[in-house]
Amino acid sequence: MSADTRTPDETGSPTTLSLPWWTRGDTNAFFGLSFNILVNVLTLTTLSIAVVKIPSGDVLGTVLPALGVALVLGNLYYMVLARRLARRENRDTVTALPYGPSVPHMFIVVFVVMLPIYLKTNDPLQAWSAGLAWAFMIGVIVMIGAFVGPFIRRITPRAAMLGTLAGISITFIAMRPAAQMWEAAWIGLPVLAIILIGFFTDAKLPGNIPIGLVALLVGTAIGWIGGYMSAPDVAQAARDIALGLPDLRLDLLADGLGNLAPLLATAIPLGVYNFTEAMSNVESAAAAGDNYNLRSVLLADGFGAIIGSGFGSPFPPAVYIGHPGWKDAGGRTGYSLASGGIIGLMCLLGLFGLLATLLPIPAIVPILLYIGLLIGAQAFQAVPRLHAVAVVAALLPNLAEWGVGQIDNALSAAGTSASKIGSDALGQAGVVYDGLKTLGAGAVLAGLVLGTIVTFILDKRFRAAALAAAVGAALSFIGLIHAAEVDWAAAPKVALGYLFFALVCLAWSVLPATATPDADPPTEEAVPAPTSPTPTTSTAAAPDAPATTPPPDTTADSARTSPAAETTDSAPSPSESAPARAASTPTESSSSSV
Repeated sequence: MSADTRTPDETGSPTTLSLPWWTRGDTNAFFGLSFNILVNVLTLTTLSIAVVKIPSGDVLGTVLPALGVALVLGNLYYMVLARRLARRENRDTVTALPYGPSVPHMFIVVFVVMLPIYLKTNDPLQAWSAGLAWAFMIGVIVMIGAFVGPFIRRITPRAAMLGTLAGISITFIAMRPAAQMWEAAWIGLPVLAIILIGFFTDAKLPGNIPIGLVALLVGTAIGWIGGYMSAPDVAQAARDIALGLPDLRLDLLADGLGNLAPLLATAIPLGVYNFTEAMSNVESAAAAGDNYNLRSVLLADGFGAIIGSGFGSPFPPAVYIGHPGWKDAGGRTGYSLASGGIIGLMCLLGLFGLLATLLPIPAIVPILLYIGLLIGAQAFQAVPRLHAVAVVAALLPNLAEWGVGQIDNALSAAGTSASKIGSDALGQAGVVYDGLKTLGAGAVLAGLVLGTIVTFILDKRFRAAALAAAVGAALSFIGLIHAAEVDWAAAPKVALGYLFFALVCLAWSVLPATATPDADPPTEEAVPAPTSPTPTTSTAAAPDAPATTPPPDTTADSARTSPAAETTDSAPSPSESAPARAASTPTESSSSSV
């Protein structure tokens, strides 16, 4: 379907766009997103029962039904937003934002919020109530962020936001599925091959059979034929199926809010984490060509978290990583609601225990690896080539946070901890534990700060870099980044380091050879151009083409300089539309090299 341009009728007036409710690409994206959400719900179910020890009846009868209703209503809302944006821009290529339980969120609420309380009190209900209070506070902070987010988005370079998102996708989204695949590579690798060929190339299956469906069927068949699955487990799970309807758990929420003070040290930075991650996800969609209103997204996510906590779910759904992947797969406005509806129905019917025994994990996690690969690639493809260094800088805090988590989990399994072993002993083994922990604390916000600083330096905007470093110093001093908790003078040495960094940038800005106004940074012509005399179709190179790319102070970020960009779901401004369209073209974004 091609409806990106208006066709005049006999009177000369433009015709109204005929927007389909379902396309063939929606089928592909539906199976992909459904398996993505399925994996996440299976994971949070297992974590709630096995780690926090919440009774399985409460998880299947309260938590999942509340999540199921949120999935249906949230995806319905984002389908409406997508169709509204499509009609406003008169094109049928708009892709709805994916909505569901986020992988980083579920691990944070389980291991950072609920598990410590369970270990201290040995009471899973108290831990659950703390999770509900945390989710409630997250919702409040995200809704507050809806009013400051548009301004932050306008002043933050795209390389910083997409680089931070790439760090999350490579670590928390892609690494665990990759490890689970290689535990049973004979199941996971054939599935991955089908997904890579089907989603990253233009090769089609006979009859346009959905790639996601074929991948799941092939992986499941291999798992069962190879003896990976157990028939008795299926029979037992089938006997445990029970209908669950959402019910208000205001008593648990009130108990958690009554003991909220100890949670504020984590709720505030993690609320900022959720807000900044949502902001980066919206920017990722804009880079793929769909410029959604950030305030509308944040208000919906915050409201959903608050309502979900009242119904007993400590796992607030949100817009999460993956929009460019589903756009590349052909998804438009129908796939998201269909995915949320199917998974929501499964939550209400209590089918997740049965599904866990029917579907081999190595057969369904490759779709998460696909998302991780695509988001990581987009961070480099949707920014000027010069800013690739800033993307890598923004990756680092999430890599550090993931590494610390792996170390802590391994030591915990061995019955010890980093504090018991000591930094010196770990250092002798080549593990710079304290440095990794400091770098990774507040990883999302830290990645935004580092990416912003490096972007300004690359553009020779040294005064702006100094200001960004001063912001990093302030955030470190109060503990929002690079500190274990929010406190006054939480990380004074790190704050001092950022201040020294700012002084170096200020000193450099007054040197005669480099002193240039911040408002007039060097143009893209200063960046080495491709050696080929003919234009390239690679999306990685597209931002470097002088004919289509503005100077570094406006590339990718100029669409956010006008407040009007945040008041309506408008199209990207001309300065952003060229690289954004290059990043969103399926044939280019799926085949170009990073």
